[in-house]
Amino acid sequence: MKTAFVDGRVFIGDGRVLEHATVLVENDKIVSIRETDSGLDKDTRKIPIKDAVLFPGFIDCHVHLVMDASPDPIRTISGESDAITTIKGVKHALKTLAGGITTVRDLGGKQGIDLALKQAIASGLIKGPRVLASGCPICMTGGHGWPLGREADGPDDVRRAAREQIKAGADIIKLMATGGVLTSSVEPGSSQLTYEEMKAGIEEAHKAGRKTATHAMGSKGIMDALRAGIDSIEHGIYLTDEIISLMIENKVFYIPTIAAMYHIGKMGVAGGIPEWAVKKNTIVTPHHTESVKKAHQAGVAIAMGTDAGTPFNYHGKNLMEIPLLVRRGLTPMEALMAATGVASRVLGMENQIGTIEQGKIADIVLVRHNPLDDIDILNEPDAIIEVMKSGQFIKDES
Repeated sequence: MKTAFVDGRVFIGDGRVLEHATVLVENDKIVSIRETDSGLDKDTRKIPIKDAVLFPGFIDCHVHLVMDASPDPIRTISGESDAITTIKGVKHALKTLAGGITTVRDLGGKQGIDLALKQAIASGLIKGPRVLASGCPICMTGGHGWPLGREADGPDDVRRAAREQIKAGADIIKLMATGGVLTSSVEPGSSQLTYEEMKAGIEEAHKAGRKTATHAMGSKGIMDALRAGIDSIEHGIYLTDEIISLMIENKVFYIPTIAAMYHIGKMGVAGGIPEWAVKKNTIVTPHHTESVKKAHQAGVAIAMGTDAGTPFNYHGKNLMEIPLLVRRGLTPMEALMAATGVASRVLGMENQIGTIEQGKIADIVLVRHNPLDDIDILNEPDAIIEVMKSGQFIKDES
């Protein structure tokens, strides 16, 4: 079956926008991008782009499909059965895909459920975005995220923990460099896993051809992770000029996850979020705002990640991160590329997804009107007109 998106604006994902283009899809691949719809086979399904914009499938580089965006999601997930968590994960995956996100990087599950969701989606058993999963985050004993993590102490134990995640099928190894907001017993700025511990885990990941990511808020923990060879910094609250320079030198990606802090600040204690989490969030937010602006101005590669599943940070509403990036200084073009072309590089999948180009996987999203003119369109409930993943419209899949 061939499908053609006909005669309209096409956002390529690499900085180019074609004003009057037709994109032809056959099976699961993009086979051509042309200026006219003439010469198409009679049996080709034609979808007029009109005043909408055709985008590559959006990519969220930081989600937690097993977390339900309740006021205290780690407490919630700790108190429910694995079966309930799995059922929630199935629901969250479908909502994410319907929201225009065709690929996610899941950076922390529970009892291998994220890996099972990945397999179920890949096999066609359930609907959802393409998933690259980390398995259990690796943290120190009692460290940030410990209820979901694999606690490890010392380089040898971290090395073993990384090998365990790889054995289980992890695509990424996630290491917890610092404390965070949503674990009650830790401080966001405090260092946790040491340089030596992270170096051991990163070495194991890279030996196996896996990328690495780190939850890193405080400056020392971020610097330790960078010196150890990390591939991406998640959150990055307290960035310094030295850190930013090293990120650029080492080509390390920055995933700020603005939405996570935004929702905690917006809903607060009145929304049921624990007071200790709200207090920590209030302290770190101004520093985070400044860090994102400084990193952008310096030329750090910024990619979209939402931390979906954290309080009131709902699966399926992921695209609201893009307007938030614009509010931190990115242009609409840069913010949209952060969720497409740049994000594909974070995953190491730039030859397959992230841009609308001949030969790439047909992940395509048709967005109502033009976010380049009004980025807040992405916050509208009817912003997404059509979602295609691997050449199949999600509403057409059985």
